[in-house]
Amino acid sequence: MTLRIEVVAIDSLMVRLFDRIDEANMPWVLAASQRLSAAFGKHLLDLVPSYTTLMLQSDLPPRQARALIGQALTGLQADTGNTGQRHEIPVWYDASVGPELPVLAARTGLSEAEVIRLHSQREYPVFALGFAPGFGFMGLVDERLASPRLSTPRKRVAAGSVGIAERQTAAYPAVSPGGWNLIGRTAVRLFDREREGYSLLQPGDRVRFVAVSRAEFMALGGDVERQA
Repeated sequence: MTLRIEVVAIDSLMVRLFDRIDEANMPWVLAASQRLSAAFGKHLLDLVPSYTTLMLQSDLPPRQARALIGQALTGLQADTGNTGQRHEIPVWYDASVGPELPVLAARTGLSEAEVIRLHSQREYPVFALGFAPGFGFMGLVDERLASPRLSTPRKRVAAGSVGIAERQTAAYPAVSPGGWNLIGRTAVRLFDREREGYSLLQPGDRVRFVAVSRAEFMALGGDVERQA
C-alpha cells in the first residue's frame, strides 16, 4: 500500500491507497474509512470508499486536512474482521431477461448452465456504489466470464437486471440506460427510500447470487419485462 493524497475539489481530497483493483484491497479501504471517520469527527462532510481510494470532503483547510489524513493513517492495518453484511440475492438466469447469457456461453465455449454455475458459485465483495443510487460494483467474476461492455449501450435496462462488465458484476437497482452484459434478473429491491441508508448494499458487504426458477422469481415479485 502506498498512500497518496490528491486534490479533487476545494473542500475534497482523494486518498489513494492502491493503483489496481483487487479483492484484497477492501480490508485496507474499510480500515482507512474507520480511522478517517474517527479522526475528522464533526469536520467530516462526506467519505466515499471505492476500489482503491476514499474521497474525503471536510470543512477543514486543505493543509490541515492533509496533515490529519497522514496522522490518521499512520500504521494502518487491514481490518480483516470487518466483512460487512452478507447478502444472498436470488436470480432467475434466463435469456428472456438476460439476453447476453447465450452470448457469453457461445463466446466462452461453455454451456449456459456452466456460465450460471460460475457466476453464482462465488461470493463477491462490494467495491463501491455509483452510477445510480444503490448500484453496487462487485467482483471479481471468474476470468472466463470477463466480457467488455456492449459497444452500444441499451437505452433502457429493466430494474433488477444482473450483468457483467469486464470482471465486475452488478444488479441494476432501477430502470436506466446501461451497457453491461445481462445474464439474469432479481426481484430484490436494491434501493429503497424507506430503508435506513436507502441502499441494500454497502462497500465491504459480500454478495452471493443464488439461481432460482422462473416460478420462484415470480413468487418473489419478479418482473419478466424484456429489455429495450
